[in-house]
Amino acid sequence: MDALNRIKFLEDRLHRLSEIGMALSTEKNTDKLFEMILEEAKNITRADGRTLYSMNKKGDLDFEILCNDSMNTVMGGTSGVEIPYYPVHLWLDDKTPNQKNVSAYVALTGKTVNIKDAYQEEGFDFEGTKNFDKKSGYRSKSFLTVPLKNHENEIIGVMQLINARNDHGEVVSFNREMQEQVESLASQGAVALTNKRLVEELKTLFEAFIKLIATAIDKKSEYTGGHCERVPVITMMLADAVAKIDHGKYKDFSMNEEERYELYIAAWLHDCGKVATPPHVVDKSTKLETIFDRIELIKTRMEVLKKDVEIKFLKRQLIDPNNIEFEKEYDLEIDRLNLEMQFLVDCNIGGEFMKPEFQKRVEEIGSQTVDMNGKKQPLLTSEEIRNLNIQKGTLLPEEREIINEHIVITIEMLEQLPYPKNLRNVPEFAGGHHEKMDGTGYPKGLKENQMSPQAKIMAIADIYEALTAADRPYKDGKKLSDAMRIMGFMKDDYHIDEDLFEIFVSSGTYKHYAEKYVASNQIDDVQEQKVLGR
Repeated sequence: MDALNRIKFLEDRLHRLSEIGMALSTEKNTDKLFEMILEEAKNITRADGRTLYSMNKKGDLDFEILCNDSMNTVMGGTSGVEIPYYPVHLWLDDKTPNQKNVSAYVALTGKTVNIKDAYQEEGFDFEGTKNFDKKSGYRSKSFLTVPLKNHENEIIGVMQLINARNDHGEVVSFNREMQEQVESLASQGAVALTNKRLVEELKTLFEAFIKLIATAIDKKSEYTGGHCERVPVITMMLADAVAKIDHGKYKDFSMNEEERYELYIAAWLHDCGKVATPPHVVDKSTKLETIFDRIELIKTRMEVLKKDVEIKFLKRQLIDPNNIEFEKEYDLEIDRLNLEMQFLVDCNIGGEFMKPEFQKRVEEIGSQTVDMNGKKQPLLTSEEIRNLNIQKGTLLPEEREIINEHIVITIEMLEQLPYPKNLRNVPEFAGGHHEKMDGTGYPKGLKENQMSPQAKIMAIADIYEALTAADRPYKDGKKLSDAMRIMGFMKDDYHIDEDLFEIFVSSGTYKHYAEKYVASNQIDDVQEQKVLGR
């Protein structure tokens, strides 16, 4: 090769190495990255056989890809063909390095090994290679085994090439130029692979941290355990169902893997603001609960009233012991107080709706006077009456505001994070699950056209999980028919997206989720057409 041709060859080779370097840096699939490294090694050397090993967690070499052109063999990588060989052990025992195996030696020392003819090589054990050749009729001759070193000079793998070929297809040795180029390629590949693994490790750490926060929130309250974990399940199930629709408003909706991941992360973080919600509000299982259930204080006062009735009865009996009417009046009065106490106990349990006449009766019962330690006071304080007359659930309006504040805190927390480009919509997705289509939701009062499909999907997931969850403080988990009936009303009132809810029903997503996550005694028949208003 004359000087001009050699310069041209080197320029082409540098250009090619530059191109492969850029390609390796952008490839996200590990198997494809491995294959790109071996393919470029083949371009450089025309090697007939190519094997790539990666260092596993035990410190041995796993076969990742094995190719041989003459034998028409392709294993590992994206081929889907499993490589039937055990890992190459770097140590024979705790103290003895496996330096007779050329791949193990390269992994142990970090040095390239270039062998002209394996059959004449005395430094390494090629007995296994010779036996393979004898059975297959192949002739393994020249070997080039190169370490893959990361940016910290640690060995992360080994590349082995067999039988370099010249322009005529004849097996030749790997010359110095080939070796240097392959070493450069191995270095580029190792850096790309290390970067990818670092990204994957950071991604794994990120997900683990997010799930740790969600678990902490779920563990914070015995009544909402599992909510943060279950909402992502419903969210992704519905999102996948919407992506399959080929008609209607969402026929063009689709998500690639990065977009699915973004929604998945947002779903896990949708309630992260609850870390700042006071436990006594989150865990208010009865209307009178604070640190303890104050219904016990009312029971004590009621016992005082009953004692007063008994004392009155005994005094009257002393005056007129034969008057049986006194005892009848006493029994009637005690029965009345017992019924009133039971009524208050029942009112203390939150429900979906409290009748106005029940609220009035609480006020009447509470107006009775009781003597506590020589001081006259109402049986119920105004604050106790106010709590017992909560119409829905167990929370007062100001306590409900504290609960609602969690979404504001969620948005504030999420907007402070420095997201990569593929996660920039997490705050919007996670922060919109309490908005309503008619603009009456919170915290921003967004309307339908101001919300992304993902936020609307998460809203449906959050509501459905809350309705079917069997661990809420003021109610049992609803049967599917009741949950879907309520959501149908919410659809009619423009609280949730009508088209998404129809997909939720018609795709069977609500049933598929229920089969795995809802108690069997809650699963009943749902009149889907009626729920959809047809």
